Amino acid sequence: MRAARLAVTAAMSAAVLLAAACGDGTGAEPAAAGKGYPVTVNNCGVDVTFDAAPQRVVLLKSAAVPYLHALGVMDRVTARAGQYPKEYYDGATRTELDRIPLLTDKTDTSGHLQISKEAVISQQPDLVLGEVDNLSRDALSAVDIPLLEEPALCPGSTTAPTFDDIYAQLQTYGKVFGRTAEAEAAVTALKGRMTTIQADAGPSSARTAAVLYPTVGGGTTYAYGTASMAHPQLEAAGFRNVFGDVQERVFEVSVEELLGRNPDVLILLYSDGDPKAVEQGLTGLPGAEKLKAVRNGDVMTQLFNFTEPPTPLSIDGLERIVQRFRDRA
Repeated sequence: MRAARLAVTAAMSAAVLLAAACGDGTGAEPAAAGKGYPVTVNNCGVDVTFDAAPQRVVLLKSAAVPYLHALGVMDRVTARAGQYPKEYYDGATRTELDRIPLLTDKTDTSGHLQISKEAVISQQPDLVLGEVDNLSRDALSAVDIPLLEEPALCPGSTTAPTFDDIYAQLQTYGKVFGRTAEAEAAVTALKGRMTTIQADAGPSSARTAAVLYPTVGGGTTYAYGTASMAHPQLEAAGFRNVFGDVQERVFEVSVEELLGRNPDVLILLYSDGDPKAVEQGLTGLPGAEKLKAVRNGDVMTQLFNFTEPPTPLSIDGLERIVQRFRDRA
């Protein structure tokens, strides 16, 4: 495991001085530098040290949003890039996001964000959340800007995710932002929600399910195995994952293999666009009409972050699955 202390003091001090002189536009009072710090967290095998609570955060992925909202630190986000579908958020969170300038939502053909290093550095961040293909952790650390990625999205991650990872990540962000009490309160609330949702789901049934990511317009279909958050989500909803014997996160799957495993329920993930087109991306494949879930109308589309990576949105997604199929046992 590689460890690398990121020397961020100079960059953060400059940001704090700038905020003190000119204001950061949020109306938030800057945190007292050094109180309860330094704080070191391990992220993707790298030790990242903060000498003060971050005050100028740039979001390059949406996964951190529910965590930051729960901790009451969305006013620390000074810029964002990427896509933030409104369906993910309650009214208060949408209001917070609308306040934050959008640098770009441009993506390549595979859906990956395209943004330059210069565009991010110009924001003078003291923390970047989310690593993208053309802007790595190393590129940012070279200019003393720390980066945190969601653990499940770390390159080469092989650890099977669980709902406990959500609670742990909340606590990590609580340490970074100096909001440990708020983190503990949020964890307690999420655990209470999980108890209620699983009571609604009832005991595990004999029903089977698969989580897929179809290609709109036809083409490759992907399935999710035990190294994905889809697996514990299905289990918590009372289903058996038909790909529970595959120790991978995501992999290509054919209609023939789907027919061989023939799940009772299909959950189709997508990033954006028309959910009906996503469903057609699977049901329009030759032979898909023979699938039990398709014949019985037990096909559900769900935005990607309601399942992956592990965040409070995964609990929202679990609740949606339970509500959709609770009365279809």
